Amino acid sequence: MSKKVVILGGGTGTSTLVRGLKEFPIDISVVVSVCDDGSSTGKLRKEFDVPAVGDLRNVLSALSDTEPLFESLLEYRFNTSSDLNGHAIGNLLLVALCNITGNMSDGIKSLSKVLNIKGNVLPLTEDNVVLMGNMNDGKVIEGEHNITEYKENIKDIYYKEEPKINPEVLDAIKSADMIILSMGSLYTSVICNLISKDVIDAIDKSKGQIMYVCNMFTQPGETDNFTVSDHVKTLNNYLGKRKIETVIVNSGKIPKKFISKYHREEEKDPVIIDKKELDKLNINIIKDDFIKLRDKGLKHNSIKLSLRIFEELIK
Repeated sequence: MSKKVVILGGGTGTSTLVRGLKEFPIDISVVVSVCDDGSSTGKLRKEFDVPAVGDLRNVLSALSDTEPLFESLLEYRFNTSSDLNGHAIGNLLLVALCNITGNMSDGIKSLSKVLNIKGNVLPLTEDNVVLMGNMNDGKVIEGEHNITEYKENIKDIYYKEEPKINPEVLDAIKSADMIILSMGSLYTSVICNLISKDVIDAIDKSKGQIMYVCNMFTQPGETDNFTVSDHVKTLNNYLGKRKIETVIVNSGKIPKKFISKYHREEEKDPVIIDKKELDKLNINIIKDDFIKLRDKGLKHNSIKLSLRIFEELIK
């Protein structure tokens, strides 16, 4: 029987991770936060009163086992002067299927069959949730998009109204052999999955190992000057009785030109591995060169990363 892995996250980090993990004999469930309210997703949420579809689309694309052309179709965005401008085809499909089937979960299952998805994609909730941020300057900011664009650091996040968590999410967590907190925006992609008592209770009841895949770069407003241990400590503050047991970090040398580029263009800096602080947390550290270079930047090597996760899973 395949080992069960549950991934909590959203955004491009989670998509990169599952693109590699789907190549291994693992039963994958991806829990996707649905609080994004920018761009195409934000317009559709407002017009149709549905959960955010953008990150769901990204993960479905990454898990699909179909023609590359179809994946390109899902990601295609209209560039026009009409109301279709900026909308991704995959977002429109998910909203349509949500309306046809009556809820987002059933809509995702229908699209998953067409895409031959290798795993389960689960929205955290069916509710049209609004993320709130308490900022370091004392301001309260409403909406994920506004929180990420605000110049002050985040102190804490919560939902404007407590959402009803998808029961399938709780069942998947409780039965998981491993729970992975994905790389990605720490607060607005990962922690937004942990600010529910029901989710934390499910994690506490699970016997699965809790793993965190740490970001390679800091993110302005969310993790400025954060070391690896700062990321882990922040996540542990939101977890319940059970804490992170294993952290995966990149030990590969990032080329100077990319360090300069990310700092200059995006105000991002490499995340420092502070081993002494991590040792105090009594945490298993998996280090390797996970860098995959591209013309315009870099990302995690999804296959190499997934192999290390799989090796840890079957120990």
